[in-house]
Formats: sequence, C-alpha cells, structure tokens
Amino acid sequence: MRRSPTVAAASALLAFLLLPALAPSAGAHGFTSTVYADASTPEPGVVRTELALEYDLLVVSAAEYQDDRAFFDEGMALWETGEEPTALAAHADTVLGYVTDRFQVTADGAACAPAQVGGFEITDREGVPYAVLVLDHACGAPAETGKPVDHEVRSTLFADDEGYVTGTTTILDYELDGAAGSAALTQHTPSFSTVEHWYERMGHFFVLGAEHLLLGPDHLLFLLALIVGSRRLRDVVLAATSFTLAHSVTFLLAALGVVSAPAAVVEPVIALSIAVVAAWHVWGMWRGRGSPSHAGALGHEGVLEPARAGRLGLDRAGQGWAGLDRADWFRLAVVFAFGLVHGLGFAGALGIDEPFSWTLLWSLLVFNVGIEVVQLGIIAVVFPLLILLRRRAPRTALWTGVVVAAGVTVVGLFWFGQRLFGLG
Repeated sequence: MRRSPTVAAASALLAFLLLPALAPSAGAHGFTSTVYADASTPEPGVVRTELALEYDLLVVSAAEYQDDRAFFDEGMALWETGEEPTALAAHADTVLGYVTDRFQVTADGAACAPAQVGGFEITDREGVPYAVLVLDHACGAPAETGKPVDHEVRSTLFADDEGYVTGTTTILDYELDGAAGSAALTQHTPSFSTVEHWYERMGHFFVLGAEHLLLGPDHLLFLLALIVGSRRLRDVVLAATSFTLAHSVTFLLAALGVVSAPAAVVEPVIALSIAVVAAWHVWGMWRGRGSPSHAGALGHEGVLEPARAGRLGLDRAGQGWAGLDRADWFRLAVVFAFGLVHGLGFAGALGIDEPFSWTLLWSLLVFNVGIEVVQLGIIAVVFPLLILLRRRAPRTALWTGVVVAAGVTVVGLFWFGQRLFGLG
C-alpha cells in the first residue's frame, strides 16, 4: 500500500529530526570544558583575575599555539603526578603567550597590559586537574568622568577552532569598581561588559541554557526517549513536567553549593537513565502491547480504542487519578528520579558552586528557562509528527518508535560503559 505524501513527508522530517541525535559520541560533557575566572580590582586601574583551566587542555593548546613540542612532552609526562607546576613554570612564556592572547581585558575601550602575579598552582575540580594562575591587567588611572569604568572581558580560551573541545564556557565572577555579578562567556558571546544592562547579562545565561540542551546529546536523547515512549500528549507533558521539576531542584541546589556529587557518578547515571527510559518503551513493545497486530488497534492520537484493546487483551484496567494507572505513576517516579541526577549534570556543566546571592540565583533561573524553552520546542515539533504518523500510518509509527527507542538504548548503554570505566 502506497503511503500518502503527508505521511511520507512526516516520516522524512521525523527521521531528519531524530536520527542525528543517535550519532555515537562520548557524551555531552566529554567534549566540553569550563574555564573559571574571578576578577576584582585590588587597586584603582588594575584588574586582577584568577584563572583556572583544565591542565591537559592548557598543555595541548598552548604547546600547539606557541609551537612548543617540548612543553607538550614534559607537560603530559607530569599529568596527574602532582608535579604539573614544574612543567608550567619551565614553559611560562608558552603558557602566558597563549592565555594572554585569548583572555583580554579593556577599560573604557583601552587595552590593559597583562602580567603574571605569583607562580602556577594545581587544583582539583571533580577529579580533573586544573592549572591556576593569576594575572594583573594594568589599565591605567581611570578618567575622572564621574561614570563607572566600562571593563570588558573577552575570552576565547579553548575555542572550537582549536579542534580539541567544543563549547567551552568561561564562567566569570566579577567585582570591578562597584559592579558585581556573574557572566557566561561562550563561543557565540565571547565578551562581557560591566556596563551592560541586566537583561543583556541575563540573555547570556538564557542562550547558554538553550545551547546546553540543544547541543548536548545526552539530555536530547533522554527527552527523545520520553517522547517516543509516550502514547498521548498528556503522557509526554506529565513526563516532561516531572523531569523539569526534578532537575530544577537539584540544579539550583548543586549550583548554589548546597548539594554535590562527583561527575564520576553523575555522568554514568545520566547515560544509564537514557538507556532505561528508552528500553522501557522497547520492553513494552516486546511484551505485545506494540506488536505489529497492535498497530491496527491504534485509534485517535495513537491511543488504543477500547474495543480493539479489549480484543487484544491490552485494556488498561485499574486507571486512577487523571487516567493514570500504576505503571504510569511508576514511569513518572523513575523520570523524576533520573531528573534529579540530570540537574546535577546541568549544574556541573555550568560550573558554578558559590554561596547564595540574588544575582547568581537569577542567572541560574534564566539558564534553566533557556533549557526549558528548547525542551518545549522539541516536544512541540517532534510529538505532533508522531501523532500524525499514528493517525495516518500506525504500523510505520509503531516501528519508528521501536527503532528509535532501540537506538537510544544502545547509545545510552555505550555511554554508560564508556563513562563508568573512564574510556571517553
């Protein structure tokens, strides 16, 4: 039987939207990096910044940027030995040449001259060695204009074009001439000005949240597993709401430093959650609820018509509040539990673990709004296409869901093993 043009178009568009998400990858966080920058003004005309950068990335990027092969050899030989500062100090010109070219400060449009203060140190962030160095940017005496100095900070550290990581975020905490707050510098918004309006600063965090979900394959696949495993719009809305509430709670608590969990635990569990939620749908199909014969029983919006469901022995007896049975409630509970873990992943990606402040809280909330807008947008695009397929071609819709869920399960299990054993 020939499919109608509408069904064919829906199938093609659905495949276009879903299949790229199944491409194997080390995960959303394996190819990203976070740089931490704390900027202050210890005296008029000077901006002091403490920078923390992933040690191995710094060695690789600086060695290539400055064509210093010896630094690469020595630096990597000392990685995770506790002797990393020795290699950094021996090749200080290489390190500073790279860092100062890609982290710059201006005051009222004039470039500030950088100089290192003290030596190099190594600190640990969730099991990852970070190189710490302090720079003083001499900006000259501020002009007596009566206006606050416009300090602009620009960071292109570990940029995408270097080819080592994608999506580096520089988290800037600043207290400069009376202006204080947080900013997120990314590939698309690499600079920040202390005289920006509040809505411009919040816009940076909104975009960062949107990018994190849109460009993060693990969270995308989890959402995809929720969508293909939902029979009705109500199901996907309730599941997405449960996920949102859960990850919002732990995201805010973790980012504010109230709760914490090591990335070595969080990342494998996130990958496992993807596999579990997707496999749940495949298991339901295997048990006969979605066999090929089941396709003919699908009615409006892909829901089993009662009479046909009864003949197939698939009627949903014992439904409770809001038409949810025990299996539905259990699914929501599982999604909520995994959402709590995903919130820790969101917080780890943002890289903020400071005490409470209203500025920080608003930044975190806007970041979360960016995540939710993209999440709702994906549901609004993908789920109607599934509904269209279920109405026009139930069998095609059935097998599309099974194939996608099976693919998501395999990828999730692959990531789980990779992250559990540190193979990424």
